[in-house]
Amino acid sequence: MSEKIQCRVDYTQYKSSGCQSLLEYIENQDIEVHYHCRDGYCGACRTVLLEGQVNYPKEPLAFVRRGEFLPCCSEPKSDLLIEAEKI
Repeated sequence: MSEKIQCRVDYTQYKSSGCQSLLEYIENQDIEVHYHCRDGYCGACRTVLLEGQVNYPKEPLAFVRRGEFLPCCSEPKSDLLIEAEKI
C-alpha cells in the first residue's frame, strides 16, 4: 500500500499547464489518483482536500463528502493542498 503524502497544487501553474482537469494535472506531477470514468460519474477519484477551493464546471453525479473533491471533473479556484499517493 502506498504512503499518503500532502501535495500542493499551484493555481497559476495549473492554469498555464493546459490540462483539462485536476486529475490530468496531478497525474503529470507523478501523483497517483485512482479513477474509472474521468467524468464525475463514479467517484473513484475522490481525493482529500486539505486547503483551498475547487470549481466544478459541470456538476458531478458522484457523491462527494465534505473535505473531498473529484479531480476528474474539477479545476482549482485557488492554490490547493491535497492528500495523495506518490507513484
